[in-house]
Amino acid sequence: MIRRSLEGLEDEFVETLIVGSGPAGLTLAMELARRGRSSLILESGEMAAGPAQELSAARIVDPSRHDDMSIAVSRRLGGTSNLWGGRCMRLDPIDFEPRAYAKQTPWPIGFAEIEPWYEAACRYANCGDPVFDYPFGDAQVADDPFTMSNIERSSNQPAFQKAHGEMLSSSPLVDVRLGATVVGVKLLENGRISQVRAVGRDGKRRDIRVGRVVLAAGGLESTRLLLALQRRQPGLFGGPEGPLGRYYMGHIIGEIADIVFADERFDAAFDFVLDGHGSYVRRRFIPSALTQLRNILPNMSFWPVVPPIADARHGSGPLSAVTLALASPGVGRRLVAEAIRKRHLSGDVDWLAHAGNIAADIPRTIGFLGQFAYRRYFSKHRISGYFVRNRARRYGLAYSSEQSPRADSRVSLSRDADRLGLPRLNVDYRCHREDAAAVARGHAVLADWLAKAGIGHVEYRQSEAANVDAVDAKMGHGTHQIGTARMGFSRRDGVVDRDLRTFDCPNLFVLSSAVFPTSGQANPTLSIVALAARLADRLAVERAADESFVNSEVAHA
Repeated sequence: MIRRSLEGLEDEFVETLIVGSGPAGLTLAMELARRGRSSLILESGEMAAGPAQELSAARIVDPSRHDDMSIAVSRRLGGTSNLWGGRCMRLDPIDFEPRAYAKQTPWPIGFAEIEPWYEAACRYANCGDPVFDYPFGDAQVADDPFTMSNIERSSNQPAFQKAHGEMLSSSPLVDVRLGATVVGVKLLENGRISQVRAVGRDGKRRDIRVGRVVLAAGGLESTRLLLALQRRQPGLFGGPEGPLGRYYMGHIIGEIADIVFADERFDAAFDFVLDGHGSYVRRRFIPSALTQLRNILPNMSFWPVVPPIADARHGSGPLSAVTLALASPGVGRRLVAEAIRKRHLSGDVDWLAHAGNIAADIPRTIGFLGQFAYRRYFSKHRISGYFVRNRARRYGLAYSSEQSPRADSRVSLSRDADRLGLPRLNVDYRCHREDAAAVARGHAVLADWLAKAGIGHVEYRQSEAANVDAVDAKMGHGTHQIGTARMGFSRRDGVVDRDLRTFDCPNLFVLSSAVFPTSGQANPTLSIVALAARLADRLAVERAADESFVNSEVAHA
């Protein structure tokens, strides 16, 4: 059921209260319902974007490095699935392995403990079967320094509230309340949470009795709620100098080079294709674990993309048509998330030059737009992006690399508060030159392998000596909010344990990318959903504190 009021909750006891209705929260609730267990979801926003978005506003220390919160998060039903491009990738085994040079604290779980849950994750993300390998004929051998068979899958319906709307509206076991913002909790002497305080659309504050609480409000908002609790109880979560709020990571992304393929086989190999398992997929170049260890590389991936679309010198009608669509705010913001739109456009757009490209390339432009529109909006298999081949076989070489966890990259509470009284965040997201140097080194290793394998060659957009500066200039993120409430082996190195339970509050869980100790090369959405399915499996068999216990504890508090 989906309702727009908190009426009636004062008289109920909620077994599992979930804060946030993004992919994590909705998956957890639906998986619990599948096992016959009920839950309550409190969502600060409404069905569409609205005034609640302003509650996420934060002070960004370096705006050149971090997206503004107005475009980095989405306070509405479906959460960040409303901003998600639909690319589904799993984490890699090496992400869970200790690597001293990566400066990370190891995960307290191994890859084998999350891998079985990708099947459920793919089902909820609507991206087909959990198949993430797509071999490329005889061009790939088992001991290659790089793999070309690792793939991303495309979600056929990225917006979770649309994909699962019927179930959310009809299930008696899933109670979704919109316009409900959590502002605090009641903590008992034993560390358990007995009540959650929420503000409804009517402005009234209500206390809801709970058995357990799961923070699934996104990486930074979940961390913000934990920091607010720590401000009241300074000893929680390792104290002020503990891990909470620290080790903030995103991904290092960008382009500093072009790739030129040796023949057309490789153009086709890196295009979007239906792999027979239920969605469009696309290959990536990823260094093997041995290559990473030998060359002291972070986990990273590379893939060919179209030339910078805003530069009309590419002469492509299809690319100019995309540029003009994205440059029109009313249209562009309907096509992609604002953070993605901004990354595609830089400086002024030469509308006349792009119009000339379209006029000179009308047949191909019409054909591209028609095919893309069908595959994006009308086909049962939705494509998550586009790839326009060219006769020169020259493409931008995009990269996505993990970022090393550093204690000085952090979020904390500011002195300002939002209109409901919750302290706002101070976001001090930092990038380090060592990471830029590692990404530049990864390009060199890839370039050497491509040439030796006869696949193609890399041409840098600046002198090779300037590669580190080029990577450094592009480092910045904000939509992948990783590491600020990470998993650990104890409260000294983490906020939550292997089962996402906070070390200091036994009935408080965190379900977001904030718990990842490392960021990997893949975007975090599918793995968050996998962790949600895994958590549901554990909670379904774990009896939450019952109503009589909570009432007894409250009476003695």
